[in-house]
Amino acid sequence: MKTKMIKMVLTLLLLSLAFVPLNAFGAEENITPGDGTKAAELDKMVDEDRPELSADVAFLSQYVWRGYGLSKDSLVIQPSITAGFKGFALNLWGNLDTDNEAYNGSKWNETDLTFSYGHSFGIVGLEAGYIYYALDGLDDSKEFYLSAGVDVLLAPTLTVYREVSTLQGWYINLGVSHSFELPHDMSLDLGAIFAYYGSDNDNMVEYDDNNMATSDRFSGLHDGLLSLGLAIPFYKYFTVTPSISWAFPLSGSASNEMAALSLDGRSNHLFGGVTLSMAF
Repeated sequence: MKTKMIKMVLTLLLLSLAFVPLNAFGAEENITPGDGTKAAELDKMVDEDRPELSADVAFLSQYVWRGYGLSKDSLVIQPSITAGFKGFALNLWGNLDTDNEAYNGSKWNETDLTFSYGHSFGIVGLEAGYIYYALDGLDDSKEFYLSAGVDVLLAPTLTVYREVSTLQGWYINLGVSHSFELPHDMSLDLGAIFAYYGSDNDNMVEYDDNNMATSDRFSGLHDGLLSLGLAIPFYKYFTVTPSISWAFPLSGSASNEMAALSLDGRSNHLFGGVTLSMAF
């Protein structure tokens, strides 16, 4: 019931946004994709006195989350809408799997709600937030997180997540990124993430080479992600971004665990697609 209610809210918000005239948002310029690091972008959002509104929809060959393949041989559609003001932000995100064989036949199988607040101190940007994962056919999940980024070369960002509900544990990732400016306000965006996972729950354990669960809780280096995207802005408010990503395990135990828990039975995932974004 909670998932359906949040899904309805997300759908109504996206539909209402689609019918708002562009000139209703004034003559403010959109932030050019790739303009500065995450910390710099956070600084812009915090210092702005006007509300920020953005929405996007991604069409991807697979849903991959923290190294797990959560879809199999199907297109996934992932809409998202974010509203922000003076550092506070609210985001709604959903996943639509076009293959209804996954998750007990439910195509819309996940809706996430994120509350966050961010502030910058010189070149250092800090953000804290809460994520509610409404999952169809599974117990809902709740996480708190804290992130710190530095506005220097490669924009290093460290984020710590703490799951506090059904699958308690720590997920910590270190990310770096860089954007190369191209003609016509385009940018080539590169990113890399390396993560550690530590389980405090007996249901998230290590697996042997035969994909059989052991009694040992998982703790160690987990997954990496390399990404490449080409941001192409058009008509002032819009950006289309084709992208490709590779998710892979960082250890042998992580490879066994990721393969056992992925719907496609693999620990390495090469996936891509295109994202349409608009920001006001």
